[in-house]
Amino acid sequence: MEGVAGIVVVGAGIAGLAVALGLHRSGLRSLVLESSDSLRASGFAITTWTNAWRALDALGVGDALRQQHVRLEQLVAFSASSGSVTTRLSLRARGKHIGEHEVRCLKRNLLVEALAQELPHGTIRYSSKVVSVEEAGSVKLLHLADGSTLRAKVLIGCDGVNSVVAKWLGLKVPAFAGRYAARGIATFPDGHAINPEFAQHFGTGYRSGMLPCDKKSVYWFFTWTSDGEDKEMRKDAARVREFVLSKMKTAKVPEEVLHVIERSELSGVASSPLRYRSPFNLLWGDISRGNVCVTGDAFHPMTPDLGEGGCAALEDGVVLAKCLAQALIGAGQERSEEDERRRIEAALQKYANARRWRNLDLVVTSFVVGFIQEGGNWVMNMMRDEVLSGLLAKKLLSEADFECGNL
Repeated sequence: MEGVAGIVVVGAGIAGLAVALGLHRSGLRSLVLESSDSLRASGFAITTWTNAWRALDALGVGDALRQQHVRLEQLVAFSASSGSVTTRLSLRARGKHIGEHEVRCLKRNLLVEALAQELPHGTIRYSSKVVSVEEAGSVKLLHLADGSTLRAKVLIGCDGVNSVVAKWLGLKVPAFAGRYAARGIATFPDGHAINPEFAQHFGTGYRSGMLPCDKKSVYWFFTWTSDGEDKEMRKDAARVREFVLSKMKTAKVPEEVLHVIERSELSGVASSPLRYRSPFNLLWGDISRGNVCVTGDAFHPMTPDLGEGGCAALEDGVVLAKCLAQALIGAGQERSEEDERRRIEAALQKYANARRWRNLDLVVTSFVVGFIQEGGNWVMNMMRDEVLSGLLAKKLLSEADFECGNL
């Protein structure tokens, strides 16, 4: 069977839902194609910096999410070798562009559900995996796994690091950063006593972090440089947790850090390779072409060292929705198909121009910060702990000092 749609968004993750909701708030309908049979609300948590809260407010879901998560008051960095505090930074400091900073750790399921619940019924079509894209005159012909096809006037790829749409645009497969990340959430039914702060511990070849999401759950992560001999371990949640604990137990970290990791259910522990888009691919590759573009991880996969991957996806959604709305919502006059095509292409190019340099900066900075933070020798560790720690912490706030604008 063949269907026809106007704006098609591929992927119902954070990026895709942000785009769809931005379009809805702007008065434009879209169809979101999701490969799974239900909303992918599972996952861990994302550090939501001030720039992301500006985007969430523009999308109309910020206040509801604030009520479900605690506000983090400060960032505290520790040396894992000495246990000493290397940096202490207020997360309420004032930025140059956005006023007082605001940082929370959002549970991914609550964020995804908040975005999806605001969409009109029928916006998301489940069990709709796009396997290929084909030119069909002024539209794109999408081939789905079930054998059906769909014609789209606008195609927006939000389908992650293995994006079919990014591949069609000619973007290269994201590069492996040589590092891995383990993540987990610990739940405390009777509540916990973890301070509302972002605590990080830096060791030789690894970095760990711990952030409370609310009064009963705490998110933790552990990133490390792999020696290539831990392949089998990374496939087993129990062994991943034991690996992280073995590293942390040899470091000088508070007992509460170990307790949080030990408390994590195995179903809530996972590891994954860290990937990023080559800066040259971001600079010279096609983010948009004709009536096709990409957002989120399909556009700018990055290492998690700034905590900006999900935040940037939310920014993308607001900016793209605004560009399309300005192009397609007019005074109601009739337009020819050719005029509409030109407007769509110009809008997507405007979006690409607006987001290319912002996301290039985030990808490159995140990679460099990660390299410094996980220094593999004593010289790098000493420079990080004694000289660079404060500068790296302030960089997190400076990157969050960004306003994506309103719809």
